Amino acid sequence: MKLSSGGTVLYSGRDDDQHMQGVAIMMTPEATEALIDWSLINERMIKARFYSKFVKLTMIHAYAPTNDADEVTKEDFYGKLQEVAEQVHKHDMLIITGDMYAKVGNLVNGLGRVMGQHGLGTVNDNGERLKEFCDFNEMVITGTVFPHKEIHKQTWVSPDGRTKNQIDHTLVNRKFRTSVLDTRATRSADVASDHYLVRSTIRLKLKRAPVTKSTQKKFDTHKLQNNDIHRRFNIQLKNRFQALAVEELMNDGREEEGDQVERKSEILEKAYVKTAEEVLGYKKKKNKPWLSQETWALMTKGKSSNRS
Repeated sequence: MKLSSGGTVLYSGRDDDQHMQGVAIMMTPEATEALIDWSLINERMIKARFYSKFVKLTMIHAYAPTNDADEVTKEDFYGKLQEVAEQVHKHDMLIITGDMYAKVGNLVNGLGRVMGQHGLGTVNDNGERLKEFCDFNEMVITGTVFPHKEIHKQTWVSPDGRTKNQIDHTLVNRKFRTSVLDTRATRSADVASDHYLVRSTIRLKLKRAPVTKSTQKKFDTHKLQNNDIHRRFNIQLKNRFQALAVEELMNDGREEEGDQVERKSEILEKAYVKTAEEVLGYKKKKNKPWLSQETWALMTKGKSSNRS
């Protein structure tokens, strides 16, 4: 979604009337230009990849189940998060942000490789899961690394204002730990939420993503202007449809309705592609000559003038 301010919002949420969950990434115009690609994972997860001067950045924004959620829900969430993390390019800087409902505490307990000594509160079950995930994927919980006042560590406040916790986090893969200059809660922003904004300052220079030329081969559809070729294409396509229809009839009733629709779509695509390959072929790439015919004519004319 394009904003009037010039920014862009990428959103992944539920496809129903339940106003629950949902995640989004809001980008400045500069970040939008650096966007390489993005993926809607589910209503709890979204991924985007950005181009930068020295290293590419993959960002995953997530919304974890609450600490009181059942074990299956939590396992499903971290299983999916692990699956998405494993798909990230190994040389990318990986940043995971979001409301993790995870209190990681202020005791390292032998996990100095995943967190610092400046965490807040007492660890809960979600906190243990988050630390295990970070340990397995060599990531660091940056909000525990930098010494701040408690009010700049607290990311959530209860409705009565008495309970405050650090449950929103920014994670980064360990090899890029020194690229994160600071992570802290920002209390001044009024966003009508029981959460405070969490701001991370990262040493990274985004750069406009280069435009890649498509290498996909294209069919020589210009040949269809020839009546004979056009007639031949139609005949072969009809014959191929008939042959595939027989095959479909043999498989009818053996698949679920959704699988049948997908299979029929594949049959249509297969018929057109195979017929186009046989009758039309692919366009041949024509390299532009380094000297045009007009230039050669002028050169020839100049040589003739010199001789006379």
